[in-house]
Amino acid sequence: MKFKIGYRTIKTALGTALSIILAQYIGLHNFTSAGILTILCIKVTKKRSLRASWDRILACLIAMLFSSLFFELIGYHPLVIGLMLLVFIPVAVMARAADGIVSSSVIMLHIYSAGQVTASLLVNELGIVLIGIGIALIMNLYMPSSDAKLEEYQIKIEENFKRIFTEIATFLRNGESDWGGEELTETAKWLERAKALASQDVENNLLRNENLYYQYFKIREKQFEIIERVLPSITSIPHQVEQGHLIAEFVEQLSKGVKPGNTVVYYLEKLYRMRTEFEGMELPKTREEFEARAALLHFVQEMEQYLLLKRSFKGLKTPEETNQNPSKVVN
Repeated sequence: MKFKIGYRTIKTALGTALSIILAQYIGLHNFTSAGILTILCIKVTKKRSLRASWDRILACLIAMLFSSLFFELIGYHPLVIGLMLLVFIPVAVMARAADGIVSSSVIMLHIYSAGQVTASLLVNELGIVLIGIGIALIMNLYMPSSDAKLEEYQIKIEENFKRIFTEIATFLRNGESDWGGEELTETAKWLERAKALASQDVENNLLRNENLYYQYFKIREKQFEIIERVLPSITSIPHQVEQGHLIAEFVEQLSKGVKPGNTVVYYLEKLYRMRTEFEGMELPKTREEFEARAALLHFVQEMEQYLLLKRSFKGLKTPEETNQNPSKVVN
């Protein structure tokens, strides 16, 4: 495995050191615990980090309250710690601060080790919490842009869509193909990775719940499901018919349109005209011809759904077009 230091690792290392240095400089006791809190709060995305920070602040405040009550009223004994945890953990879960249970337990043990609850002790523990979590939030303000990688996935997926449509057109014309189908596996893999990255990009923006890339890859995923669904029926057509050549021409044109700048409406109109043309043709004379035309009709219906999925999407922009502000539609 290749040795690699990521940006999150760098932020964690730097943030932990800064937390400990600041807590020690201020003169807080148990200052190393600030570094532990920083490690726990630096997450993959801004929203996760913010949520983790809030959970730990809330859990630590509850822990300080419970520690003051249990230790001062019952006593400083290990059994009291166990008794307090029996009550504290369900309360933290009810307060939706379960992620802060571990870090707040450290605060409990600090108070237990002190042997008494004083105002200075509580201020000290609160300072550790605020420094550790505050530094983590500051470090997580920087998140690298995912746009370049998302655009790379977009291009790869579109290229595979083109190849798949080209192979479908070849089969419809010739009744055979030597295509291995590796693009299907690749596309499924890239769609999963692209959706995960787009979702992560959403969580790094605190002011929005979705972005165009995520919508785009969700639509591509649904379109890919249609492609996977129709492939078995297309490749099992036992008989060549005239309609197959017409559909092959349409699919070939469609393969060239899997890119920014081609409108879905254009291909829908071509598909509707082709379907009208089919209706004016002679009825099938043999069972094989009937089965072939039925399979092709089903394919045309699925292609209509493929195009309709994209019709309402507002489109993506390349970095060069961002300043020009034109809309891009991808079929």
